[in-house]
Amino acid sequence: MANIEFVWWWNFLLLPLPILIYFLLPPAQTSSPVYMPYLPQSAAGNSSWSVMAKGLAALIWITLITASARPVWYGDPVTTQPKHRDMMLVVDLSYSMSQEDMQFNGSFIDRLTAVKQVLNDFIGKRQGDRLGLVLFADHAYLQTPLTLDRHTISQQLNQTVLRLIGDKTAIGEGIGLATKTFIDGDAPQRVMILLSDGTNTAGVLDPLEAAKIAKKYNVTIYTVGIGAGEIMVKELFMTRKVNTAKDLDEASLKEIASMTGGQYFRARDSQELSSIYETINNLEPISQTTQTWRPQQDWFAFPLAIAFAGFLSLMIIRRNHV
Repeated sequence: MANIEFVWWWNFLLLPLPILIYFLLPPAQTSSPVYMPYLPQSAAGNSSWSVMAKGLAALIWITLITASARPVWYGDPVTTQPKHRDMMLVVDLSYSMSQEDMQFNGSFIDRLTAVKQVLNDFIGKRQGDRLGLVLFADHAYLQTPLTLDRHTISQQLNQTVLRLIGDKTAIGEGIGLATKTFIDGDAPQRVMILLSDGTNTAGVLDPLEAAKIAKKYNVTIYTVGIGAGEIMVKELFMTRKVNTAKDLDEASLKEIASMTGGQYFRARDSQELSSIYETINNLEPISQTTQTWRPQQDWFAFPLAIAFAGFLSLMIIRRNHV
């Protein structure tokens, strides 16, 4: 009952009106009583029916006044953000993402696992943004369209596996497909976060040409190059230095970011990758503008229904006992 309010509560001031009329107005003129030496037995029970009729009349009056006070049920407050940001996560799913060179808690994990861990935390913080997910390898695919459902984005990301869509790296197609999802939207901000560990080796669209198209549609692209680079690898009898990021095309990623007003970041381990996404989170802060509303439902029909039922009952009583 705490969520029920009476919009026109002052109508309850009319409740004592029948009592005031009863005591203040002069009594109605009645004809002289006729004394009969004998009354039928049914007349003895008329007093109880009279009391019931008065009770029904009182109930009808109370429910009519309650309905006129307009009872409204209010639900729990709902907070929305009227202006959302569209953000596409474009993730490299080429086979090179299986390279186990991302240091995490003293051991090495593969790049895709590191990306999943960091991106899930990033996604969880983007409340109010519409997020989408594009995966690219031999070609680019829209895994999840733009949505406010962050749980779905995380779920779709966690279900990705290597060689799902090929082994190569179609960076240009990934940018192009992500840009296409922005075209029909009306968000004032369009942000793309592109993560790759290689060079464009597939697809029909050059990455720089794709970046020009993205710029045309006011898309800001943040690029992240992933790969440890030079690390020492232990072999059977010796230790040698290996460059695990030799295929990373940093020059193109830097130019893509610069061309669209974004930034380029380099992630050599899980900690750096996490700090990069935290930096992007600060560069693209979540809008604090919110709107709060409460769902409401008019309940005047309920007391009206009770009043109607009481009126029908009163008519039946008067017909049978008057």
